[in-house]
Amino acid sequence: MTFTEEMFSAWNLLSVLLLLIIGGSAVQGALRGASGSARQLLVLVTDGAGAILSLLLAWKMMNLLSPALRDWLIRLDIRIPDRELGTVSQIYYTLVTGFRDFSLMRSGAVLLVSYILIRQLLSALLLPWMYRWYQGRREGGSVAGGARGGRSSWISTPTGAFIGSLTGTGRALMLVAVLFVYTSLFPGTPFTGYVQQSSLYQKGAKEVIEPFTGDVLDQLPVFTKAVEEEFGNILRRKYEVLDARIPEDIASAAKEITAKKTTEEEKARALYQWVGTRVAYDWEKVRLYEEKRIWKEQTPEDTFRTREGVCIDYSRLYAVMARSVGLDVKVVTGLGYDGRGGYGPHAWNEVYLSAEDKWVPLDSTWVSSGGNWFNPTNFYDTHIKEA
Repeated sequence: MTFTEEMFSAWNLLSVLLLLIIGGSAVQGALRGASGSARQLLVLVTDGAGAILSLLLAWKMMNLLSPALRDWLIRLDIRIPDRELGTVSQIYYTLVTGFRDFSLMRSGAVLLVSYILIRQLLSALLLPWMYRWYQGRREGGSVAGGARGGRSSWISTPTGAFIGSLTGTGRALMLVAVLFVYTSLFPGTPFTGYVQQSSLYQKGAKEVIEPFTGDVLDQLPVFTKAVEEEFGNILRRKYEVLDARIPEDIASAAKEITAKKTTEEEKARALYQWVGTRVAYDWEKVRLYEEKRIWKEQTPEDTFRTREGVCIDYSRLYAVMARSVGLDVKVVTGLGYDGRGGYGPHAWNEVYLSAEDKWVPLDSTWVSSGGNWFNPTNFYDTHIKEA
């Protein structure tokens, strides 16, 4: 099959779009002439080179600055205060402790800031220099099809169209590169299947993008999984900051409940059972949200006082009570099985048991539904962590 036959074998919208980008750039180049098209191509190439160089330099800066930032924040020894925090303070402690404790969050922020600064610096220096070089070449008569003696060369229009088509090909390859990353990250989606039906996309991806990237994109699913886990850690840190203050009445109740318990697991189980049997599920809160999109925010102290709440309220109350007796605990958000063949938004906890050196899951919200939801072997058959 020839290239022309391949090009017309799959007329999906992506193929049409890629052809329009190339064809439109060729027409634009013909109208501009050789000189204007050459300038446009120069800007595109310079801009692309600047983006790649900025990313490489930013990556070097990230590797250098991220560990230094972590060590500096560790030396500051910033702790979440045991008091009620305002909105600004909550954001501050979430970000600062997140940058200290979560490597991907810290590295990503350093990479982004470094890239923006380096990109701006290169744009301020590189583009003007390239433009002056181009002007010098043009005035010296070295640009193909340039103006001489005020008369346009007869070859200017077709040369401009050719250069414009090269510019369009570069733009089309940029789009193919973006789609190539997407299809590598999400291979099973309908959109990915539609993209891969385009022969033009396949040709650009297989013959240009894939050889250039090598096996780098093979690691993207692993990286994506790590990002999902880190995002979950950041969400949990939000609740740690939000609920840093432990009210005295809650702390006293937790100590009384665990007074006769000796191991971490016994204390964790006792609190799980207490929260699960003392707090009633607030169906009115659910109804207000589902029907009117009204969310009744409440603190662990509200839940402890009213003895009502939904899954996130159970989980936040459990976390505060567990921390008050020295347990290391997380609030976990995600999806829970609804008993009707589907899943819905849900929240639960994980508590660290040092004797077993692992985090174990528990769901105090589901205590009233029966069964054991403190670290059963099949817990994650019905619970999906947030991604």
